[in-house]
Amino acid sequence: MKKLVSMRAALNDTHLFGTVLAGDSWAAWRILLIAMLGEPLTAEERVVFHALTGREVEPGEPVDEFWGIIGRRGGKSRAIAVLGAYIGALVDIKHLLAPGEPAVLPILSASVSQAKKIYQYVDGIFSNVPALKRLVLEQTADTIKLATRVEIEVKAASFRTIRSGTMASILVDEAAFFRSDNSANPDAEILNAARPGLATTGGLLAVISSPYAKTGEVYKTFRRDFGPNGDPRILVAKAASRVMNPGLSQAFVDRAFAKDPAAAAAEYGGEFRNDVEAFINPEAIEAVTIRGRFELPPLSEFSYLAFVDPSGGSADSMTLAISHREEDRFILDCMREVKPPFSPDSVVQDFAELMKSYHLVAVTGDRYSAEWVRERFSMHGIRYHQSDKTKSDIYREFLPLVNSGRVELLDSPRLMTQICSLERRTARGGRDSIDHAPGGHDDLANAAAGSLVWSATRVLSMMDVL
Repeated sequence: MKKLVSMRAALNDTHLFGTVLAGDSWAAWRILLIAMLGEPLTAEERVVFHALTGREVEPGEPVDEFWGIIGRRGGKSRAIAVLGAYIGALVDIKHLLAPGEPAVLPILSASVSQAKKIYQYVDGIFSNVPALKRLVLEQTADTIKLATRVEIEVKAASFRTIRSGTMASILVDEAAFFRSDNSANPDAEILNAARPGLATTGGLLAVISSPYAKTGEVYKTFRRDFGPNGDPRILVAKAASRVMNPGLSQAFVDRAFAKDPAAAAAEYGGEFRNDVEAFINPEAIEAVTIRGRFELPPLSEFSYLAFVDPSGGSADSMTLAISHREEDRFILDCMREVKPPFSPDSVVQDFAELMKSYHLVAVTGDRYSAEWVRERFSMHGIRYHQSDKTKSDIYREFLPLVNSGRVELLDSPRLMTQICSLERRTARGGRDSIDHAPGGHDDLANAAAGSLVWSATRVLSMMDVL
């Protein structure tokens, strides 16, 4: 890393970043930025550094990765924008690039709109600092091309879109909240796909996030590398919001803790949630998934049961699962998912025809618009029974069936991802609930688990079978 100006000098220079992170309220962030780029700290700064990272002394050389696990409103986006602007403008990597090759500096988040929060800070720096503004060759709504041959751009976090190109650095926002319908570990896949892009430049991977559950790459990295025994090339800082942003109202934080202590401890206290944990072991789901089996045809010797997760057609998918019992095993035979937007009437008709092919004239489902759903299925000769089990109850009864190997699941990556992404949350009263993570989906998982649980617990009456 060939610095044109040290980070400390740039932060102190009013013609560079001196007005961007000015004042005592930004002192902790200035210390981290200086340390992660391998520059020495003063004795006074070292005390703060130790409190944030658990390490007595700074790295002494630029680190490969920085992970900032900081509560909300803790200044993460603004500070990391300074890092991006610094690397884009004041670090020379041209000698590492092929003729005509640009180096990309992507800003990744769960969505483009989220990533643009940091991009707006970067844009503000280049727009308002004359010495840096001169470096801008071209700018669009999501890309800043610099004379340094670095292109700062916004990207949605995807392992497919981050795989190509030489990277000057990579900024990752809110990695603890990455979600995907196609992967149970999207954060790991994205970061593993991104790191090779830094091999040529030796650029910095900087990940910032509020903490969430004790799962995923943010938590794993904290457990492994926070403190004196961590990898010296990986710097992990963890702090409450007001430690990094003393200007945040204490009264506001106090009200959040009074309303929901567990959530506020993560949102503003910088602590991983003790009330949220992974519901099921991915290896257990893998063990009961029959690879290469995508659907089983109806057979006359079996009695089938269907479970539907209804939807109005504008937000969530509408899903159907059909299963049967063979001695002490419960077999998932068929699944359907229709993603929005769709016509609910048309989907009900299609589902009814499929159920009749399995000799079914009844289906069980949740309480969603129960009367509407009942009427629509009735029009097609299918009786709709409202489940007396909540979704949490269904998942709670589904777990021992999986762990004992008594179910057989179809080969569906989306189903596996949704099941593996389920979370168990404990309320203040001690009651557990099981549901998808924020921003996630469990429509397929709900239908499949519902069908299998009902196959295991309910004796079909002859009235339910043709």
